[in-house]
Amino acid sequence: MAMETEALRSSNLKIRFREGGKHWTDALPIGNGRLGAMLCGHVESETIHLNEDTLWTGTPADYTNSKAPQALSQVRNLVNRQQYPQATAAAAGLTGNPSEAYQLLGDIKLDFDYSHLTRGQETYKRELDLDTATVKVRYSVGDVEFKREHFASYPDQVIVTNISATKPAKLSFTVSLHSKMINQTYVNGANQIIMKGACPGKRIPPNAEDNPQGIQFSAILDLKIGGGNGVINILDGNKLKVEASDWAVLLLVASSSFSGPFTAPSDSKTDPTSQCFSTLSSISNVSYSDLYARHLNDYQDLFHRVSLRLMKSTQQNVTEDRSLELKRLAPSVAHLSLVDTVTQVSTSDRVKLFQTDEDPSLVELLFQYARYLLISCSRPGTQVANLQGIWNKDLQPVWDGAPHLNINLEMNYWPALPCNLSECQEPLFDYISSLSVNGSKTAYVNYQASGWVAHSKSDIWARTSAGKGDAVWALWPMGGAWLCTHLWEHYAYTMDEDFLKYKAYPLIEGCVSFLLSWLIEDSEGHLETNPSTSPEHYFIAPNGEPACVSQSSTMDVTIINEVFSIFLSATEIIGRTEDNIVGEVRKALPRLRPINIAQDGSIMEWVKDFKDPEVHHRHLSHLFGLFPGHTITFEETPALFEAAEKSLYKRGEEGPGWSTTWKTACWARLQNSSNAYKMIKHLINLVDPDHERPFQGGLYSNLFAAHPPFQIDANFGFAAAVAEMLVQSTLSDIFLLPALPRKKWANGSLKGLKARGATTVSICWREGDLQEVCILSKDLTRTTLRKRIHYRGTMVTADLVSGVFYTFNGQLKCSNTRSPS
Repeated sequence: MAMETEALRSSNLKIRFREGGKHWTDALPIGNGRLGAMLCGHVESETIHLNEDTLWTGTPADYTNSKAPQALSQVRNLVNRQQYPQATAAAAGLTGNPSEAYQLLGDIKLDFDYSHLTRGQETYKRELDLDTATVKVRYSVGDVEFKREHFASYPDQVIVTNISATKPAKLSFTVSLHSKMINQTYVNGANQIIMKGACPGKRIPPNAEDNPQGIQFSAILDLKIGGGNGVINILDGNKLKVEASDWAVLLLVASSSFSGPFTAPSDSKTDPTSQCFSTLSSISNVSYSDLYARHLNDYQDLFHRVSLRLMKSTQQNVTEDRSLELKRLAPSVAHLSLVDTVTQVSTSDRVKLFQTDEDPSLVELLFQYARYLLISCSRPGTQVANLQGIWNKDLQPVWDGAPHLNINLEMNYWPALPCNLSECQEPLFDYISSLSVNGSKTAYVNYQASGWVAHSKSDIWARTSAGKGDAVWALWPMGGAWLCTHLWEHYAYTMDEDFLKYKAYPLIEGCVSFLLSWLIEDSEGHLETNPSTSPEHYFIAPNGEPACVSQSSTMDVTIINEVFSIFLSATEIIGRTEDNIVGEVRKALPRLRPINIAQDGSIMEWVKDFKDPEVHHRHLSHLFGLFPGHTITFEETPALFEAAEKSLYKRGEEGPGWSTTWKTACWARLQNSSNAYKMIKHLINLVDPDHERPFQGGLYSNLFAAHPPFQIDANFGFAAAVAEMLVQSTLSDIFLLPALPRKKWANGSLKGLKARGATTVSICWREGDLQEVCILSKDLTRTTLRKRIHYRGTMVTADLVSGVFYTFNGQLKCSNTRSPS
């Protein structure tokens, strides 16, 4: 039994299919942060969908509106007179033009010979191996097995495909490049296809007089074959035909003329075609095996930092029960062992079964999948992970595929720190820096304020003004402030004072300067925000009409409270406490309007206890202070902590994927394991792309999370929420297994999760009880760190020497110390 269980573990980190993909969300994603591909795995005719993260519509723009101050004055006067519907209508004067849209690169088309029509269905396997970041497709035609391997290399900046056959001279196919974008494609030499194209310079089709040059792009497909009989022929000047080869290796490189958010494409000095040739030249003498080895070393250095094992109680005959359930779903594997059964059953069938078998290993898979996706779509030097990461098939993606700053972009990066992938956050910090440049102009012109501001929706050009559309989502100037909390969290987890001093502090200070300018005094002496919205949520005004604009929404106040608090903490650390702005913040902080509790005991979402027309609304904006913020805690604000719990019950369970994972994290912060697990179970439901329901949530067959449609934020939110269930922390405290569903995950272990205070935590538990915890703190600025360690109401204080491993038993007694080998 033990050997079988271990075999199950080793096979668990794979997403499996028994057939080619019917829908785009059946395809398997690979990526190196910049380049992405989706593999459908079709046998006779395969299409590999490609993306490059800098391909967007548009050019740099002016994100200011000289008429906004007059509109702002009008809105504020209407709010002060409590004419909220009229203020909502007048707020249209503060919105602007549409943001730009994320685009696609194109497709690799592979057409195989007619013999592939006779392949044996039972021989087909397609899988994404999270341990190696490789997609594999296998099938047989007669007595010949064909195998395809795909990976996206970050160190070599190339998408690699290896196609092989088990018998010589059996591989024949035609390859071509296509794109929905304006492009030209042609063969170069004997073994390359070049595609050159351009993104629209204006999102709306321009007229002849107004047609700016958009981002230019190039892609080159380089083809190598092996075998004494293999040949490559050119077809129609834009296709390559391989005949009688043993194997083929395809290298896809791509580049664009994007030179940053402040450089117009027409002014760019970057030649994307030359960049592609340079990349190919750098790997021209590198073998496939070496490319794979370099990819693997790079990827596994990140992925192997964290492991998670979740199991049911050993007092149940779980293995036998699970085997029966799996075989019921797939009768064709009834004769196999459990290990072989798991490797034969598709992942979508496992998702279907979760509502009855609640297989903990599926939670493991989904947790590690999120880490895989973050590594694959956000690496140093790339763009931020957008609404779909980097994977997109449309010229007009839903919600433009754009970064949304009122939850989605932030959620994309929630797992980066606790799940030990801090490097993957670097694009976010670069993006915040760009927003601060444009945002200072928006703040100065639109609001006559100092500092910098960003609203709810942006794009590759670092848009900072309110977008075009309803004020309920467009008019929300707290996006930059929320992002600044990520800067502080990076310091809190890493204790990197240089990062805090030189990168984070200037950005936080600029945000604080705007917030001080934005706050105005009300008749009661409070400092308030006006106008203010609670993202995407209407209320019913006293006259019975719907409205969204009032003053001092709870989310505004809690974000400002959070930013002011971390700013003051940062000034203490870097020695800036005497700056004038510090005194202003100290005076302003206690004057913020307090968070109020409504008549029903929940947290009031708006400044008044307005009637809520949608009590099950997807956003949890008024609970920011609970999670991801820190202003609502059991120790410091017990009444608000209780009200937050009532608010979660009031919101209910239904909602899109990202809302479900936010609720999971909130329940975890409340240390309510039962409800946190209930939300996990709610998410793990299979979505049929042909019969989607708005806001239903769930998972597609490739485990992409659904709004619907696909939004990647819920995948990332899931990993962060699971981490929160297992480890919580402050700079001084570590809470062990605070929301562990003891009956569902009775046994388990984790290795490598991060806690605040530059601390790494590894835990083992048995039958719901802590067995052992290993803690390592590495603070480069202090030799000894004092930590309070909490478990089920017991707390011990430990002085930890930096760089030394400390092991504690289930009673929190130190049982061993050792230095790193």
